[in-house]
Amino acid sequence: MTPFGTFFLPGPTEVRPEVLQAMLQPMLPHRGAAFESLFARVQAGLKPIFRTQRPVYVSSSSATGLMEAAVRCARPGAVLCLVNGAFSERFAHIAHACGRDATVVGGEWHRPVPLDVVEDALRTRRYSALTVVHSETSTGTLTDIQALATLARQFDCAVLVDSVTGLGGVPVETDAWGLDFVLTGSQKALALPPGLAFGVASEHFIAEAGQAQGRGLYFDLVEFEQYVHRNQTPNTPALSLLYATAVQGERIARETIARRWERHQEMAEHTYSWVHELRQRAGAPFCVYAPEDARSHTVTAVSLPPNLAGDAIVKGVAKRGFVIGGGYGKLKASTIRIGHMGDHTMEGLEAVLEATAESIEELLG
Repeated sequence: MTPFGTFFLPGPTEVRPEVLQAMLQPMLPHRGAAFESLFARVQAGLKPIFRTQRPVYVSSSSATGLMEAAVRCARPGAVLCLVNGAFSERFAHIAHACGRDATVVGGEWHRPVPLDVVEDALRTRRYSALTVVHSETSTGTLTDIQALATLARQFDCAVLVDSVTGLGGVPVETDAWGLDFVLTGSQKALALPPGLAFGVASEHFIAEAGQAQGRGLYFDLVEFEQYVHRNQTPNTPALSLLYATAVQGERIARETIARRWERHQEMAEHTYSWVHELRQRAGAPFCVYAPEDARSHTVTAVSLPPNLAGDAIVKGVAKRGFVIGGGYGKLKASTIRIGHMGDHTMEGLEAVLEATAESIEELLG
């Protein structure tokens, strides 16, 4: 069995053996008291992570499902899509695919979309909602969603947040920041197997969702809201994954979400320092891709010198017993990505960074 602490892909991330073990529990009816008790445990674990008093919707899907739900259930009107990487592009594509009148702003991958650009767009035209990726997994860039939500409220524009590599590793204050809808996937900073998506909607967003035409059925958040108050899901849930979620929620509660945020920040800062040292050690222009004032604490994209290919580094690291990520989208050849999220520790991070440095030095000769 592969030892824990070797898998640093930017998602899915590594899962503790005891969390995987929890999935081996027996099946049970999902319309009964035993399931409702399990679902209540899931809620008790997830609400403090989202920092909310609202119920947490659980979808047996990838996070893309709840991205589509957010768009479909937003009140009628145009949608403003903030794009600064591959996954924010995906959010915009979903808006178009769902038949919404969608406008894209931004487009530059090296930074968040500036607030003044967003404000100009909101002043130019009325939008019912905007889409944003909190932690852009393709670049390791973090958007200030608190400031964005404050701005959007001035224009009565709902903020739909993809925090797939944010929530659980980077501070998210769903209630305090007035986020209209925020979603994540199970397989990132929450350190669960893939297959579930979690989301929280404000009361105001759900009240307005009733006006939305074409909400569909499987991802109708109005129906999610009706069922979640009974500790149930609208459709047959991925029961085994819920067992794992309940156990992991209790593990995170023991650590506390505040300490989890701190641990992710410490790992991120150590990675940034390592990139600086690598630049000195190798005498080559390695750098953190994201700007210093907008870096995610869960994933770091490292820009490479022109004479190095990301795939070659990934293969060299694999020979040393570790998994890291290559670049994504248009950054595929020019970056590598190191996921330092979930239940990883500084000790494990130091080991993978040393393996990565050795791989690079071998390639540089």
